[in-house]
Amino acid sequence: MNIQSPVIAHESDPAAADGQSPEALVARLATAGRAAQRQVALLSDAQKTAALRAVAAQLRADQAAILEANARDVTAGEEKGLSGALLDRLRLDPKRLAAMADAVEQVASLPDPVGQVIDRSERPNGLQLSRVRIPIGLIGIIYESRPNVTADAAALCLRSGNAVLLRGGTEAIHSNRAIHAAFASGLASAGVPAEAVQLMPSQDRALVGAMLTAAGLIDMIVPRGGKSLVARVQADARVPVLAHLDGICHTYIDAGADPEMARKVALNAKMRRTGICGAMETLLLDVQFGNSIALVGDLIDAGCELRGDARAQALDPQIGAASDEDWDTEYLDAILSVAVVDGLDAALAHIARHSSHHTDAIVTGDDAHAERFLAEVDSAIVMVNASSQFADGGEFGLGAEIGIATGRLHARGPVALEGLTTYKWQVRGTGQTRP
Repeated sequence: MNIQSPVIAHESDPAAADGQSPEALVARLATAGRAAQRQVALLSDAQKTAALRAVAAQLRADQAAILEANARDVTAGEEKGLSGALLDRLRLDPKRLAAMADAVEQVASLPDPVGQVIDRSERPNGLQLSRVRIPIGLIGIIYESRPNVTADAAALCLRSGNAVLLRGGTEAIHSNRAIHAAFASGLASAGVPAEAVQLMPSQDRALVGAMLTAAGLIDMIVPRGGKSLVARVQADARVPVLAHLDGICHTYIDAGADPEMARKVALNAKMRRTGICGAMETLLLDVQFGNSIALVGDLIDAGCELRGDARAQALDPQIGAASDEDWDTEYLDAILSVAVVDGLDAALAHIARHSSHHTDAIVTGDDAHAERFLAEVDSAIVMVNASSQFADGGEFGLGAEIGIATGRLHARGPVALEGLTTYKWQVRGTGQTRP
């Protein structure tokens, strides 16, 4: 599909707002989305599967157009001075685009959550009760520079019977429009209303505020981005919010950790991709771990800047001094905070003070320490002997994710199909009346 197709031209045209106020534009889009969602909620498993497979095929067919659009965004980002980590989050290539299409197909192959019976019971009076999964409705997603969110979020929302209103970041504007156009074309070819997946036609920041206050029109807002975005959404929203906070992820190397495993896991947790939310931002080294010098040397050799406490600085002269702020910073870059701690209790205390409750990991050969860590760390994802970079819905077998929810209500960890549903009670009787 040519990126100048009518679908893209409509989405990219600033006049698409027709002079409407932000509130009126959001109301128009949301009303159309809610109407489409009522149709999507009635689609069969086979119909949704076919629609998403058509989308995946269209993403592959539109590879040249999508990559061309992405190249424009990357060039603009370079000119604006975006960091290497942010450019990495933004950049698409044939392999990443293929992975995007594969993720849509994986979502298509997952069991349909709509209509699943959570549990059943029968009352003494013969009433039969069941809880059944249903879609949430129209979901608004506000996100920043990662264009893959456009496809992941749309696929998950459609598979779970929802409609979605997407508002991506300015950095990825051309990429998002090209991906959305492929998505709309794929849906249309499968007979699914295009309004089920809408992309905001303008980058006017006032539209974000209009989304946040669209109570009764948008059923849930999902912010996916930096701390300032999430803070604004939580402060201003009049619509329920499923929060995805920053990823201040820790890896604790226990005294009894296997040295080679510890080196391999720590290097991967930080340096595989530094700009993702599951990247390690703080390394905790047990004072009794005997291979700390080699481990920090691996990170330095890989190009990572280390900032440590006094005992960490003693391990290597290239380690700079950490400030108080460093322990609470999500770098999303090749920068890492390092502390030497006096055992498991000290590691647990440090994590309790500084973790954002996203993902925290321990590397250990002590089963008792592993179980304590799993039980006592209050994070959405807690890992033993594995890289925190596995904090991803695709790696969890969920196909894709909307994001990692760090709160305690409704959904936690990778939010995928189940997290995009709610439930209703169904009660079946035979004429019972209440005395």
